[in-house]
Amino acid sequence: MKRVLIYFTQFRRVLGGSDFLPLTMIAELQKEHEVTLALDRESEFGMASEQTGISIDLSRLKLEYIKPQSQFLGRLDAIIPFYRTRRLKRLAKNADVCISTVNMFDFGKPAHHFIYLLRHFGDNAFNDFVMHAPPKRGFKLLIRKLRTMLAEYVLRPLLNVRSTRRILADRREHIYPNSRYVENVMKDFYGPFNSTVFYPPTVFEPVKIDAPRKLTRIVYIGRLFPEKRIMEIIRIVEQARSLTGLDLEMHIAGNLDPTPYVEELKRSAAEKTWVKLVGALYGKEKEDFLVTATFAIHAERDEAFGISVAEYLKAGLIPLVPDEGGTLEIVDNPELTYGTCEEAAQILARLLQDKAFLDKQSCLCQKRARAFSLASYMESQRRLLARIMADE
Repeated sequence: MKRVLIYFTQFRRVLGGSDFLPLTMIAELQKEHEVTLALDRESEFGMASEQTGISIDLSRLKLEYIKPQSQFLGRLDAIIPFYRTRRLKRLAKNADVCISTVNMFDFGKPAHHFIYLLRHFGDNAFNDFVMHAPPKRGFKLLIRKLRTMLAEYVLRPLLNVRSTRRILADRREHIYPNSRYVENVMKDFYGPFNSTVFYPPTVFEPVKIDAPRKLTRIVYIGRLFPEKRIMEIIRIVEQARSLTGLDLEMHIAGNLDPTPYVEELKRSAAEKTWVKLVGALYGKEKEDFLVTATFAIHAERDEAFGISVAEYLKAGLIPLVPDEGGTLEIVDNPELTYGTCEEAAQILARLLQDKAFLDKQSCLCQKRARAFSLASYMESQRRLLARIMADE
């Protein structure tokens, strides 16, 4: 029996795709090993296990909270995670295997780092690269370079915290990008590193995929954040309505927290009666929501993977996705990818008006869905974790 330390941030009331990986890993590793889960702070862990249906033996799981309680220390730690790093290093001394499920983190020893989001590397220059931000010039560029030098050559060495760049440059570290897209973006910026692509789990397994479907029903499910570009999805459906003359409905599922973006979506739904906001859905309600529709649209262009798109496929939907990002790999079909809202509307209109094209795409999507079955994922995870345990 080996001692395994897993780091994750926290489980929130509204679960996202990144929550599944630590849960499935813990469930698998607990079969033969002793597992400690390090979280930033106390969170809804039991609820996360229950909502996802992933069985965790809570009596055997050791929980550690590593974020500073002090507000002042918390702000400093958000800039350079010296406090969390010190706590993780202390826990890592008693661990045989260390795993981060939230990008690269310094355990003070070689570890396994699973990438989950491209925007949380703690590297502002990389964030600009990912977001295609205009290059810094003049005084702003000088300030950026001075800040980077101060962090890399003064503060981090003083606090004994390695940066993302230094961890990636260490060939003893194992990095697992969650798509080929993520791997390529990272290599384009940082250069080569010790990399193995590993797709995250899609635990949603619908039962009633042969339920009657409404042809004019299009859905989105996920977080209602600006980067999800849900207003673009609404515009796509609006243009398809104009092209086809059909009374298409756009159903949007996600937690309706009182944020400015959600308020914008509510105003749009009030103006367009064919836009429906249905709130957060889980379990049977989520399955019923998906399997009664025919199409889904995703619009985030730099999505690292896109759990919801894999769920669309498994629910028997035909998803339209942007022509860049990790979702492109999930669908793996150029006829269902688009560059502009106009192109997406034209694809949707063709699907609605050309039955032969619709049947062909439905068949291809059903075939592609098998690659993301829970059984397929669990087998690949078992093989990977067995290899990790054997190598340590």
